[in-house]
Amino acid sequence: MKQQNYNNHRKFYPPHHFIYLPLLILLEIFGIYKIWDDPGNQLTWILFSIVIFLLFYLAFMTRQHYALGLQNRMVILEFQQRYFEIFNKRSDETVEKLRFDQIAALRFTYDDEFKELLYRALHENISGDEIKRSIKKWRADRLRI
Repeated sequence: MKQQNYNNHRKFYPPHHFIYLPLLILLEIFGIYKIWDDPGNQLTWILFSIVIFLLFYLAFMTRQHYALGLQNRMVILEFQQRYFEIFNKRSDETVEKLRFDQIAALRFTYDDEFKELLYRALHENISGDEIKRSIKKWRADRLRI
């Protein structure tokens, strides 16, 4: 992977952004045009336009996938901040050793249990679900979406 800098930091998914979505837009425009241009096959072009619109809508909804990715990044950043506050050192190596489900589960612990359950996650490789079941005093996350 190339070194990231200002010139190459933007991320596009070329098949989605430069082929699929533009093609759907063009097909939708064509279908709507043909509804009035070809009255003999109007129903066919209406159905064609509806199908294209639904495909476009589904593609548009993949943004939900991007939102979930962002949410996961925020959970990891929250873990890193908390780790730094507790241990007064960076968590880069620790984050690399944990799975996301473990990091997410540790959000529900208070600091005293955090240390213990983090140790178990690192050394016993307990799952996120096991971490949640092991919490004695649950720290509620009331800001979840």
